[in-house]
Amino acid sequence: MKENNFAVLMAGGVGSRFWPVSTAAKPKQFRDLMGKGETLIQTTFKRLTHLVPAKNIYVLTNEGYEHLVKEQLPELGEEQILLEPVMRNTAPAVLLAALKIRKKNSDAVMIMAPSDHWIEDEQAFLDDITIAFEAAREQDKILTLGIKPTFPNTGYGYIKFNPSAPGRVKPVELFTEKPSYEVAKDFLKSGNFLWNAGIFVWNVDYIIRSFQKNLEQTFELFSKGEAIYNTSEEKSFIRENYPAAENISIDYAILEKEQGTIDVIPASFDWNDLGTWGSLYEETGKDEDGNVALNARLFAENATGNLVSSDKNKVVVIEGLKDCVIVDENEILLIVPRAKEQDIKGIRERVKEKFGQNLG
Repeated sequence: MKENNFAVLMAGGVGSRFWPVSTAAKPKQFRDLMGKGETLIQTTFKRLTHLVPAKNIYVLTNEGYEHLVKEQLPELGEEQILLEPVMRNTAPAVLLAALKIRKKNSDAVMIMAPSDHWIEDEQAFLDDITIAFEAAREQDKILTLGIKPTFPNTGYGYIKFNPSAPGRVKPVELFTEKPSYEVAKDFLKSGNFLWNAGIFVWNVDYIIRSFQKNLEQTFELFSKGEAIYNTSEEKSFIRENYPAAENISIDYAILEKEQGTIDVIPASFDWNDLGTWGSLYEETGKDEDGNVALNARLFAENATGNLVSSDKNKVVVIEGLKDCVIVDENEILLIVPRAKEQDIKGIRERVKEKFGQNLG
């Protein structure tokens, strides 16, 4: 059965809230944010090879990151790297990958997963994905993994489900995108909502039929290239036709329209989407004063709750600082309160406006 398992890693984002480490030229999925000796996409790839043969793992990214993918995942063949010439959100990219995979193996089940998430208990993750693969093999369903919420986060989507339904696989009742703080608090109290981790599993034949029904124009556009997928002519076909695809997410194109066929597996592993420096702070080992040092040798006095990141394992000396993000990367030194981390994306834009686009 493992030969029928396929994976598609989404690796096209910029990760602007991790600026100045994550930049348009080299975003966070290609960085060793955790200081563990491997990048986030390398960690994700290695994790999935326990369930999916390396030859069946595809990476979706934009043309500008082709060299980074090849450098960090040299085991990938040319046909396993899907390059977007322009950004068209997630739905067209997933359809293209599904058509490529079906041509290779019509019995395939595939997982669509972000390339830059943090998962601590990898065995629990693999166990949950195995359940999802088997469920997708048996029926035409969309399987997703939901994370038990720990606080009323307004930056995540939520999945309403029936906790009392038998078995590990539960029917989904509703998806809600990024609620207000008050609504998120109500979701937590109810006990029947999960965070949407953006991880989906389906059999390839079913998801292509769903695209044919729900995203007809893009399906017709990409179907014209089926004879040349996985060949040397594929790149030129994509470059010529991809800009005409609809600009729409998988959530709006498929999930909203197929809600009656979506099930969720409440995850048995810890998860973090590593969307901000604060989320990285929460998942990283700290000293006795709550300071985190990443690729840095930290000397801290009267300093608590800080995150310090350096690009060259520098000795960083801080005194009297509390709850700050301090990032030294190439020609940029960023110092902001952790409470203001959501402002980093806007700060990045203002810095680029003043000093030039090459800074981000």
